[in-house]
Amino acid sequence: MESKFESTIREIPYSQEAVYNRLSDLALSEEVRDQLPEDKREDIIFSSDSITMNVPPVGDIAIAICDREPHKTIKYETVTSPLPFNLWVQLVPLSPSSCKMKLTIKADLNPFIKGMISKPLQAGLEKLADAIAAGKYE
Repeated sequence: MESKFESTIREIPYSQEAVYNRLSDLALSEEVRDQLPEDKREDIIFSSDSITMNVPPVGDIAIAICDREPHKTIKYETVTSPLPFNLWVQLVPLSPSSCKMKLTIKADLNPFIKGMISKPLQAGLEKLADAIAAGKYE
C-alpha cells in the first residue's frame, strides 16, 4: 500500500536556481560532515549522485538521485535500504531571490509498519525540511 508523507512548505531566502544547483549535486553536501557527531563522520560517503551511510542497527542505506527537472524538482530513491522509498524536493520561485520548497516521501508500507513509523517519519521529514531551508546556497 503506497503511503505519502509531505513536509510543510518552507520559504528559502535564495533563488530557486541556487537552491536547485546545490541540492542536485550531493557531493556539495560533503560540508555537512562537519555538523555530524564525530563518531558518525566516517559512516557517510558523498558523491555527486548518491549518499551512503551506516545507520545502526539498520545497516547501510544508500540514496541516489534518479531524476532532475532543472530548477524545479529533484527525485531521490533508495538503492540500499530495509525500507525502500522515494523522496522528492519541489522548488517554486517566489521572487528572483527566494523560493518555496516542499519535501514528499512515497513508500510502500503495510498497515502495521505504517502505524509504527508514520509519526517518526513525518517528524524526520520536517527536520530535513528545516535543515534544507536553513542551508546556505551562495
